[in-house]
Amino acid sequence: MSSKRPPRRLSEDDIAIWRNVARSATPMHPRAKAVTPEGARPEPAQPEPLPRSPAIPEFRIGEAARYDHSKGHNLTPTLSARLAAEPLRMDHKTFNRMKRGKLRPERKIDLHGMTLARAHPALSRFIISAQADGCRLVLVVTGKGNTQRREDDGPIPTPRGILRTQVPQWLRMAPLGALVLHVSQAHASHGGSGAYYVYLSRRR
Repeated sequence: MSSKRPPRRLSEDDIAIWRNVARSATPMHPRAKAVTPEGARPEPAQPEPLPRSPAIPEFRIGEAARYDHSKGHNLTPTLSARLAAEPLRMDHKTFNRMKRGKLRPERKIDLHGMTLARAHPALSRFIISAQADGCRLVLVVTGKGNTQRREDDGPIPTPRGILRTQVPQWLRMAPLGALVLHVSQAHASHGGSGAYYVYLSRRR
């Protein structure tokens, strides 16, 4: 009775020859798993190259950090930028005259010094009354806020002058949003950054 002979293990030279032949051969079934000769260890899989990270500029200890101030660091646009980005819902010619201070507001309300609880209903009564009377351009004075307090220059700056920030939001909300066509910062002759032009829709 003959015993089964154990398979002969390949030498390192045999394995190297086999791998060279396997690399040059064209597989008949590309998706089939590659055959490894018995006794040979499979070649380790080559790791995929990592994506290149952006180059980091050289920095030495004690050296001042280089910062591109043109890009800014605020995460939120300024109030003026947000107002300027809103779509124009009034005549361009009238808008340009208004921005140059050539239009005289028909009515004015001064909210400067009021609390939010007092200012909101006062503004609502003023806008509703002015629009009902057929006024088109009115002036809302908020003041610039406490000029003695330093502006917060953090990544999310705290606005100076809560009324100045809040009034444009109130003018977009119901019931005033349906009556207001446009809000923009007033010309210097009418209060500049401490006041707003509010252009109203026609009375129906």
